[in-house]
This record gives sequence, structure tokens and C-alpha cells, in this order.
Amino acid sequence: MRLRLGRPDIADLADRFDTPAADGDLSVTFLGVSSLLVDDGETALLTDGFLSRPSLLRVAVGRLSPDRERIDATLGRLGFGGTGRDLAAVLPVHTHYDHAMDSAVVAQRTGAVLLGGSSCANLGRGAGLDPAQIAVVSPGQPQTFGGFTLTHLVSEHCPPDRYPGTIDEPVVPPVRTSAYRCGETWSILVEHTSGRSALLQGSAGFVEGALAGRQAEVAYLGVGQLGVMDEDYIRTYWAQTVETIGARRVVLTHWDDFFRGLDQPLRTLPYAADDLDVTLRIFTQLAGEQGIALHLPTLWRREDPWAGL
Repeated sequence: MRLRLGRPDIADLADRFDTPAADGDLSVTFLGVSSLLVDDGETALLTDGFLSRPSLLRVAVGRLSPDRERIDATLGRLGFGGTGRDLAAVLPVHTHYDHAMDSAVVAQRTGAVLLGGSSCANLGRGAGLDPAQIAVVSPGQPQTFGGFTLTHLVSEHCPPDRYPGTIDEPVVPPVRTSAYRCGETWSILVEHTSGRSALLQGSAGFVEGALAGRQAEVAYLGVGQLGVMDEDYIRTYWAQTVETIGARRVVLTHWDDFFRGLDQPLRTLPYAADDLDVTLRIFTQLAGEQGIALHLPTLWRREDPWAGL
């Protein structure tokens, strides 16, 4: 944490929100932090599904539980749950609260499989999720849902990890924020029968060489905390993800202030927690040198990150 006041002005970033809009069935919809709805019109997958977004005060000194009203409102807007469509899978990229707190409830509401590591499974058990809806992945082993093939690859959380360790017992909310330990961290490779592919990287961490030999046209890169790391780390993160997989378009996630709800306009994280200006400066240079398109996603909009590739 750094003692710098203020935050990047989102109005100054308006020209960055230019990920192409979707005009076909295959799309990705950004729902804040690193929650991404990947949908081909028949099968839909959701990373994280963090929709409650409790206040900073609640996170700091209170106890956390999923806000079912906010969850249902978001799912309803997207056409899932209740009498709407079902999700195929919910995929937490790790089990900190700002990624996985709502994942089991989202799975309950939509009939989805909760798919992740053993820590993720304990969130499902604590929420009373049907055991048939809990699946523990094997790293590197592909799994198919409709037209999508998913491969979970071992990754790391961006340092510092404030709640390290695994979740070894079922978590039954309400609980302190610290109950949501990081658990297993994943890079998720998504491949579609259309030939399209994407890397979903929820945290700005990496395991050196873990993505070697993998390919994806698009990289959704989490950048939370990245802007307070040194420049060598930021460049290495890009190299270990974007360059390694040969991505031609990069869309940045986990830059928004997740202490207020999705019913309010997004704003960036404060400088005390992150510095998106630094990340964008370095990434813009790298993307320009390498001929890679660089974007921010627009909340709620169905987008086609493969358009024009």
C-alpha cells in the first residue's frame, strides 16, 4: 500500500473502452473485477461470479456473506437463474473473497458446476451446494462444456497475497474476510469449437514457464496490484502471459473499485491500492512494440474480443 491520494480518473480512459461489441453468439461480458461471462448462445461459463461487492467497512471490520439480492438482480439482468437459462460452470480463479465469495450461491441459482481446486470445493460445501455440482480440477486436464474446452493451469497470486494458504474446511458465512484464503490459483485456457481461444488470467501473478507451449488469441489479464510492482515484474508478467501464448489482443480486468455495487458506475482502484496509470503506460508501450491491441472492457456489454483477428 502506498500513501498517494486519489485514483486514476476513468473519464481520462474513455478511449480505452473499445473492446469490439459482439454481433454474433460468441461473446464475453465483463461483470467487474475478474468476473467474465463467456457465452456462445448455447453454453455459458462464468469466472468468479463476485457480485455482492460489500463495502470497504464491511470487508475491514465486519463479517461477509453473499448478498443474494444483488446476486439475483445481476443474474436476472443476464438472463440466468429462476426461469432463465442455466450456467454450465462457475470458475473461481482463486478463493479470495473478491473472486469466490458468491461462486457457490451463483452455482445454486443457476444449476452450474462449481469448478476449481480443493479450496473452492470447501466453499461449495460450506454453502450447502449439491455435491454433484462440485468438481475439483486436475491441472492441465481439459474439461468440455458444450462447445467450450477448459484447461486449468497452475498460477500464482500477484504479491503480496494478504490472505495466503488453502481453505481446508467448509466455509459457512458469515465469516471474516480472512476466511477466504487464496487457495489454488489458476490460469484458465478457454478453447471453442469455432477455433477461438482465450486465456483468462484473474490475478497478476504467474508461474514461470507454466504457459509454455500454450496458445490463445486473446488474453484477459487481471491487473489488480500490478501498478505498485516494480517495472521488471510488470514486464515479466506480460512476457509470461501475453508473449508466451501469442495473444493478439489483451483486455484488462481487476482494475475497478470493488467496494461498491454494480448498480453504480465503475471507478478505478485508488492509488493507495494500485496504480493503473503505471500499468497502462508500460503495457501500452509493449503492445505498441508487438502489434497487440490493448483494451479495457465495458461493464454489462456483450463484447467480441476476437473481432478482426
